[in-house]
Amino acid sequence: MFRQCNQSLGLNGSSQGPKDRPHWSYSQVSQFLRCPLSYYFDRIAKLPKPFISSGLALGATVHHALAEYHRSIQENRILGPEQVHDVLMATWDEMDNREPIQYKDSEDRTKSVDQAVALLDLYLKEPIPACVVAVEEPLLVPLFNSHGDALEKPLLAIPDLITRETEELTVREFKTSGRRYGEVETDASLQASCYAHAVQDRYDEQPRVRYTVLIKTKTPQIQHLETVCNEADVIRLGDVVQAVDRAIQAEAFYPVESPMNCSGCPFYRPCKEWKGFSENLAKSHETNGTGESARC
Repeated sequence: MFRQCNQSLGLNGSSQGPKDRPHWSYSQVSQFLRCPLSYYFDRIAKLPKPFISSGLALGATVHHALAEYHRSIQENRILGPEQVHDVLMATWDEMDNREPIQYKDSEDRTKSVDQAVALLDLYLKEPIPACVVAVEEPLLVPLFNSHGDALEKPLLAIPDLITRETEELTVREFKTSGRRYGEVETDASLQASCYAHAVQDRYDEQPRVRYTVLIKTKTPQIQHLETVCNEADVIRLGDVVQAVDRAIQAEAFYPVESPMNCSGCPFYRPCKEWKGFSENLAKSHETNGTGESARC
């Protein structure tokens, strides 16, 4: 099954990498479901972002530092805390030089970096993963709807970490959050379905999905949640992605206004200036290209 799928996707013997061909990803689907107009501004009109929020910067730098830590475990050259901190700082500096980071009123660079370091230190006290199978491995797999029809574009999933524990494959996803997660958030997560489907296709084995949530409270906390995805979840994923695709083709772009969506959104100003999908917006759409970018 895995070989047949990969051959159908053109991976074997191809110089084209998984990220280079049109595909769906969880971030694309979730962005559209969260706010279709934000999706339009970001991925179709490709408006420049005047800043990156401090929360996004913290999450991205912590993720990169964790990935390097896990690679060091896989390569049997385990990084110590100071080395992991160095990775975090180098990544933060690179991000800061590339685009401005917008801090909240109660934040600044020092406080945000200190918080990121505290979250990393909390995780580094956890038991070291015993058997690292893969770190951020790109997995390109087909998607099917509930009628068994293959979608035109495949799914690209890049799990944070895949380990083997007591002979079971486990997909481990890392989150930074200002609060604890509820079980319903993981059980109903499309992201878990994306990863479970991709890993099962790649390794021919149904994995568990474990979320590790690094909570940004005054005293940092860590939370572990597990979920298992079944065939029905994967089929529903295909139906949801197909519905999103049809909405995009129909140019159904509209704002979903909420404190969570709008706070820190880099497209806040163009959103407020938006007057509906007018002829001018359509022309802008044509000028910037209607094809979905290949990035995740």
